[in-house]
Amino acid sequence: MVGVIKTPLTRWFDLQAPIFGAPMAGVAGGELARAVSLGGGLGMIGVGNATEPEWLVEQARLPEESDVSFGVGLMAWLLADRPELLATTIAVQPALVSVSFGDPGPYVGPLHDAGIAVASAVNTREDLDRAHEAGVDVLVVQGTEAGGHTGQRATLPLLQEVLAATDRPVLAAGGIATGAGLAAVLVAGAAGAWIGTPLLTCPEGLNTPAARERVRAAGGDRTVLTRAFDIAQGLAWPERWPGRALVNEFTETWHDREDALRGDTAAMTQVQKARQEGDLDHAPVYAGESVGLVTGEASATDVVRRLAADAEATLRRVPRLLG
Repeated sequence: MVGVIKTPLTRWFDLQAPIFGAPMAGVAGGELARAVSLGGGLGMIGVGNATEPEWLVEQARLPEESDVSFGVGLMAWLLADRPELLATTIAVQPALVSVSFGDPGPYVGPLHDAGIAVASAVNTREDLDRAHEAGVDVLVVQGTEAGGHTGQRATLPLLQEVLAATDRPVLAAGGIATGAGLAAVLVAGAAGAWIGTPLLTCPEGLNTPAARERVRAAGGDRTVLTRAFDIAQGLAWPERWPGRALVNEFTETWHDREDALRGDTAAMTQVQKARQEGDLDHAPVYAGESVGLVTGEASATDVVRRLAADAEATLRRVPRLLG
């Protein structure tokens, strides 16, 4: 397979498609990362607050066994208390490490010393300034349309603002689920897309078949940006990054009632039990606003190849606009 679309990031990471899999903790393990990379993109393994180093080592072997590159996603706010996660990440030698949701500054140096490129999510102009100061190599402009933890700015306005203020390669994240969407951000100036929601129904994911079915059945109007699940689980996520999830009974009861939720032990127990038992009416299913476009189940390899092929077809039509 020979990639037709060339960008600074396809050249840097020797990719056939300008597509990076979002490191979704609890979904993006080694199998999903391998499948994305086999499709020509760069698959990422998501490290969550409960991830053990041994798990990361095991997951990293999967793309390595197929002789494809992969990346790892870390949460900056967690690393001060879990330095072993950074050490293990360096040991498994990914091609790219994202350090997001907090200051990446303390971690860029050790990763660069190990020969590893560093990305970081940018949700505001202040985040961009901080990433520049830290020496981050790749900027991931993540809009509020994205699934999971994200900011409040929309993808396209923030993308344009960042592109006007940086000379570093930029990935667009949030709301991109078709080849036309990928083509749009490439024409705007991005060097690729960082996708999560289109991969949520792939069989290589760590999520359950029931969760994948819930995603396939959901419409784009049925997501909510909420802190309810973090509060109910007692997670130390910084307040500025709520999570975009599918609307369910729990969000309908508790979204925008966070102060009351903090004192409701029954509700907190309900979410924790729901996660253990797969009760999707009360457990989070994180997904972005593009979820209404994700209606089937296909290998992540096929998803990446289809997005790249459709983006190419869209880009070939663009010159007609100048006629």
